[in-house]
Amino acid sequence: MEIIKKVCYAFFVSLNWKEINLILDELDLAGSRIQKVFQGDFNVLALEIFGRTGTQVVLVSLVPGGCRINRSSRPVPKTDKPLRFAQFLKSRVVNGRVEEASQLGDNRIVRLLVRRGEIRYRIYIRLWSNAANVIVTGEDGVILDAMKRLPKRKEVSGGSYRPEETLGEKTERNAENDEKYAVRELPGNGSFNEKIDTFYAEQGGELSLEKLREKAEWLIGGSVNRLEASLERLREKEEEYKNAARWKEYGDIIMANASGIAPGSAWLEAADFFSPENKTIRIELDTRKSPAENAELCYEKYRKGKNGLKNLQEEIKDGETELIRLKETKKKLLLETNPLILKGLLRKIHPGSGGTRNSAGIAEKGAEKRTGLSFRDGDWSIIVGRDARENDELLRRHVRGNDLWLHARDYAGAYVFIKHRSGKTAPLDILLDAGNLALFYSKGRNNGYCDCYYTQAKYLRRVKNGPKGKVIPTQEKNISIKLDQKRLKKLEEARIRY
Repeated sequence: MEIIKKVCYAFFVSLNWKEINLILDELDLAGSRIQKVFQGDFNVLALEIFGRTGTQVVLVSLVPGGCRINRSSRPVPKTDKPLRFAQFLKSRVVNGRVEEASQLGDNRIVRLLVRRGEIRYRIYIRLWSNAANVIVTGEDGVILDAMKRLPKRKEVSGGSYRPEETLGEKTERNAENDEKYAVRELPGNGSFNEKIDTFYAEQGGELSLEKLREKAEWLIGGSVNRLEASLERLREKEEEYKNAARWKEYGDIIMANASGIAPGSAWLEAADFFSPENKTIRIELDTRKSPAENAELCYEKYRKGKNGLKNLQEEIKDGETELIRLKETKKKLLLETNPLILKGLLRKIHPGSGGTRNSAGIAEKGAEKRTGLSFRDGDWSIIVGRDARENDELLRRHVRGNDLWLHARDYAGAYVFIKHRSGKTAPLDILLDAGNLALFYSKGRNNGYCDCYYTQAKYLRRVKNGPKGKVIPTQEKNISIKLDQKRLKKLEEARIRY
């Protein structure tokens, strides 16, 4: 039965006109004074009002599927930056007295008449799911400001909003609607305001704990899964690097038997003079290379493993630390019981990016000069951060989620980004350009060869409290790069100099 009730409530999330009237009756706002204004979100407004019943917070939500007005006992968090509409209301109606609070007929438009000094304001709260808004006008109906500026509806400063005139007779109650609508029987104790506050916090559309927790599961859970997969690959690589000394032994065995290896041989069977039993082993060879070149391949793997093991283990440690942090963050989000606070926390996890860039990612005329180096190859743009400071600055200010990130595996150095082009995938030639830049501006330059891993910038995770610019990649792929001087010369000629 409880499940059936929950489903039924989900289909009727909008307040009907009878419920609005009951809420207004319980609020008893006439004669009250507006003390404070809060705006915890672009769609959520709260007024702290003192009146005959004491101090109460009146919450106004314009969230689709959760439009409402009601008294709330839940704290309204402050935004990082003051929002425009809240600042406007503070300048006009704080310390103003509410002379009237009523609904226009059965139209779900609440009108507050507020007087401050000699000036009267009209605050219209329109609780329509498909066109919710809060509009402030003077007595002449001229719009002073709106919570949502809607030019197509002419709901902008200087426009006109007089619902009493445009609705005409519809501002009177329709007798036919008396039987059509009823006040819902919601679970819980207390006043209807208290029941509404609890119901919408748990089930009321986008701004509900149910929906926000689903979003938290999707955002954090996805990051956890990707990071766990990345750590698994790194641990496999760690085991390979731990056995790096064996590659040096393979190289020595190949060199000791070089005179007996026929050209084009795919395998070498020889005594393993490093084992106590002097067993016979088989070593795979590259048929296109000489014995000396095959031995050098083994020595290169040994050097790479020896030098890369420490960096790899640090990377794994950072990843494990980040994984713990993500799981703790997820736990904190799922335990939060205030939907406004939860939404704010989710916004901080995925903040919007700014910056002045064109579609190719090149700084527009007059924009701030970019950190690092910029290269242009045909229609593609490549940017390079040469050290930790430049890498960090590029990540923070000049890179978007779909841009491609490259870095020389096992070597400290450059982050290279290929700017995303809508509907295009970076071709192999551009990847090789970016890979050469990543190797050239890394500590592996003198080796002339490296593996680069690459992934989209949105799959990079910063290491909390880690070194500047330190990131952990997920969903990364690998490309082998051999330093190409002709390619580097071509890129240098294509370099953009600001």
